[in-house]
Amino acid sequence: MVVTGASSGIGLAAAIALAGAGDDVVLLGRDPARLADAVSRVREAGGRTPASFRADFAVLDEVRAVGAALTADYERIDVLANNAGLLTSVRRPTADGHDPTMQINHLGGFLLAHLLLDRLRAAAGPDSPARIVTTSSLAEAWGTLDVDRPGRRQISRWLAYGASKQANILMTIEAARRWSGLGIVPTCFFPGLVRSGFGRRSPAFSAARLAPGLFRSSEQGADTLIWLATDPAALIPGGYFAQRAPFSATPRSTNAKRAERLWKASLTAIQTTKPI
Repeated sequence: MVVTGASSGIGLAAAIALAGAGDDVVLLGRDPARLADAVSRVREAGGRTPASFRADFAVLDEVRAVGAALTADYERIDVLANNAGLLTSVRRPTADGHDPTMQINHLGGFLLAHLLLDRLRAAAGPDSPARIVTTSSLAEAWGTLDVDRPGRRQISRWLAYGASKQANILMTIEAARRWSGLGIVPTCFFPGLVRSGFGRRSPAFSAARLAPGLFRSSEQGADTLIWLATDPAALIPGGYFAQRAPFSATPRSTNAKRAERLWKASLTAIQTTKPI
């Protein structure tokens, strides 16, 4: 299983739990020190050292490099957990010219899924399809997503974050339409409000952490990810879940025509026109 954003938060919690259950987990993270610590903690949980790769999704060439490394090292990949995510400033575009939140939270994972598609197909069997699990959010409800220009600059980081979470759900829906016939089941989920390093630079988000019972632990947030990655009951192509149950999204995030338009525009944004 390949887990992005695995050096902290729910990605790390999921990797620890999966390794503890005997799964082979591959960790992807941006920060070398946090990634090294994550390797140590996953090794302690699973009894063996997991493979790890450093990649910053704010740089698409780094995503391409890690995709090449993974395809060189693995003949098959059973699960891709597209969990990498960030709430960041909208002041500067990425080196690729995109809004940074949209690139990190959507375009990077979209690109990685395409790069690993052949390995996911190789893992798919009649009774055990491969899976793509994407971390979305209730924030999709306030996103301002231009599906024809997903990388365009946003006016605020929260609107950018919501747009990226819309994109996560729309990508899941269109991936299910395109890839379910290949034996790949794409799903996405809302982990709830998680007490982790996410949003630590947002005063409003930090203040909300003080409210009793509002936030969940990283382990609780990771529970649905683990379920979607492992349980036969979770094999529902295009499904959106929270707490292991179907979850509703706004019509903008579930519209099939918007999903198809976003897919095509995202292919252009990652500089590939391969129609898959």
